[in-house]
Amino acid sequence: MASPHQRICFLLQVRPERLEEYKSRHAAVWPDMLLALHQSGWHNYSLFLKEDGLLVGYFETPDLEAARAGMAAREVNARWQIEMAPFFVELKERPDQGFLQLEEVFHLD
Repeated sequence: MASPHQRICFLLQVRPERLEEYKSRHAAVWPDMLLALHQSGWHNYSLFLKEDGLLVGYFETPDLEAARAGMAAREVNARWQIEMAPFFVELKERPDQGFLQLEEVFHLD
């Protein structure tokens, strides 16, 4: 049976000198940002951070492009992305647009 959601896994690299601040920011994500993510179709969203700064993100969505477009239309997302961009190494785009999406090769339901 096919899943009604796409499972998205992505990578980013957090600057090692900014790890603690990055964790602190995500311990207190703005309520309006959380609401925007939920309303835009980002579900079951998790971030995992390795001590060298490797960030692995995972979320589920009915439609990735619609979820991205929904967030792109939100003022709170623009503010969040501006604040988060300096945390990442070699990022040429906003973090929500510039992550490296991984190909799913196996899933056990």
